[in-house]
Amino acid sequence: MTCQPRVIHRDIPPPAAIEASVIAFDAYLRDVCGLAVQTRRGRCREARQFLADLFGAGPLIVDHITPSVLIDYVTDRTCGARGPTATALVGALRSYLRFLRFDGALVDNLEGAIPSPARWSLAALPPALDDEQLARFWAVFDRNTATGKRDYAMARCLADMALRCHEVAQLDLEAIDWRGGVLTLAHNKVRRVDRLPLPASTGESLVDYLRYGRPASSSRALFVYHRAPLGQAVAVTTVRGAIRRAFQRAELPWSGTHVLRHTAARRMLQGGCSIKEIADVLRHRSIDTTAIYTKVDLPQLTCVAQPWPEEWS
Repeated sequence: MTCQPRVIHRDIPPPAAIEASVIAFDAYLRDVCGLAVQTRRGRCREARQFLADLFGAGPLIVDHITPSVLIDYVTDRTCGARGPTATALVGALRSYLRFLRFDGALVDNLEGAIPSPARWSLAALPPALDDEQLARFWAVFDRNTATGKRDYAMARCLADMALRCHEVAQLDLEAIDWRGGVLTLAHNKVRRVDRLPLPASTGESLVDYLRYGRPASSSRALFVYHRAPLGQAVAVTTVRGAIRRAFQRAELPWSGTHVLRHTAARRMLQGGCSIKEIADVLRHRSIDTTAIYTKVDLPQLTCVAQPWPEEWS
């Protein structure tokens, strides 16, 4: 006899049931889990899609969410999908099921019914710019203009300090200790404060922007709009757009900002930094996450690689 999950029924009339559940889920992610806006947005998007595919315009009936439904849905959605896409979907669904249990709508634990996508540890090399590509990238910023100074400084924060895109957008003037040469991050995924050394190249680009590029503004944001809404803090999309356009001008085959974070890790590794030091700068919670960068420095790896047996005479 198949044991069906025990649920507490909620009579929430459609069509607002799905959106109401997603809004409550977002509040749970914010207030209980302490997740950042971008993370919450992605998980809510996946939860909304799941509920829409399962219930459509009908009522949201929690006891229709069964192990077989979850397995079929994840299998169909992840067929042919890239690893990060499948992982994000599974993580979002498991998070939503935890929310349902927290909210009292679901009694049984269904998280284990969701199949985990195959992830081969350290299977791929993270994309990173080599020295020639990085030089081309820096050359495309017009630092004779105010916008060019801002975009160049934002790119320096990404490539020199391995900041995440939203961290750059959220920097404020109080984040920089000029005398100590330290940058303080108070807006990150786990609500902790991190203090990072400020490289000279990054500091010089920031000084150039603040003195000669940043428009007068009452905002305490470090990077602001140069057009309407003039003087207000830039959005994450502004940072992404500046980097995407720079890649296009440099004729480089990337569009996302994360390649600059990988580039920073590669340069630290080649500069002799330990994996622990790199993990601290990248703010990885587990050093295992940083281990993939040991594969990036291919020239050094060739020095320790052993020849194939047939090469011996």
